[in-house]
Amino acid sequence: MSLLQVSELGKSFGGVNAVQGISFELAKGELLALIGPNGAGKSTTFNMVNGQLKADRGSIRLDGQELVGRKPRQIWRMGVGRTFQIAETFASLTVVENVQMALLSHDGRLFSTWRRASDHRRDDALALLDQVGMKAQADRACSVLAYGDVKRVELAIAMANSPKLLLMDEPTAGMAPKERNSLMALTKQLVIDRGMAVLFTEHSMDVVFAYADRMIVLARGHLIAEGRPLEVRDDPEVQEVYFGSGRTFENIAARAAKLGLA
Repeated sequence: MSLLQVSELGKSFGGVNAVQGISFELAKGELLALIGPNGAGKSTTFNMVNGQLKADRGSIRLDGQELVGRKPRQIWRMGVGRTFQIAETFASLTVVENVQMALLSHDGRLFSTWRRASDHRRDDALALLDQVGMKAQADRACSVLAYGDVKRVELAIAMANSPKLLLMDEPTAGMAPKERNSLMALTKQLVIDRGMAVLFTEHSMDVVFAYADRMIVLARGHLIAEGRPLEVRDDPEVQEVYFGSGRTFENIAARAAKLGLA
C-alpha cells in the first residue's frame, strides 16, 4: 500500500492554474523525484504536500489520513519532515543544540523554562548526528561548518520527528559534485534503514538519474510523465517540453551509468 496518495490536486492563483489535477503515489522505501521546467508547478505541489499552501481541490493522504487543510506543524507531527533549498539552521548554536531544538519542538517543550535546552535529549540528538556523519562535530558552532556539513545537520534536524515521509527541496543546490553524491547516498541509505519515503525536487539530472527510484514530470501545471528514470527519458513529450530534445537527457543517463550511479 502506498504511503502517500495524491489525487486530482489543484491550485490556482487568480486566473493562473498553477497545478491542474495531478495524481501520484509514493511507497515506503522509495525516492521519488519531482522535476519540470520553471513554472511547471513543482514548488506549488511541494508546498501543498507540506501544508504551506492549501489545495483548492483534490486530496493528499498520508497513511490514509488527509493532509489538506492541516497546518505545517500538524503535518510535521504526523511524520512529515522537510529540508529546504537553502539550509536552515541556527548559526549561533552548536550542531547538537540545533538538533536538540528540533527535539524540543517535537516534544512540545520548545518554550519550557524549567530546564536548559542543552540538556534535552542530548544522547538522542547525538544518535541522529551519528546517522548523518556529524557526531564528531557536535559541539562546533554551525556558523563555522562547510556548506555540505550544514546540509547534513539540516538532514539530522529533519529526522528529529522520525518522519515517515521526508520532503527535500533542491537538496543538492549550491553543492559541489562530490558533496551532492555524498548527501544523496546518505539519504538513500536512511531511506533503506528507516523504511521511509522521500519526495524531492531537483534540477541536477545527474542526481535524479543516480538516486531516484521513480520520477514524475510536470509541465504547465500538468503531470505529463511518470515512471523509472530511463523510462521517462524516452518519453517524447518529456524530451520536447523539458529538455528540448532527448540528447541532453541521454547524455546525462550515460554519464550516470558510467559512474556506476544509475
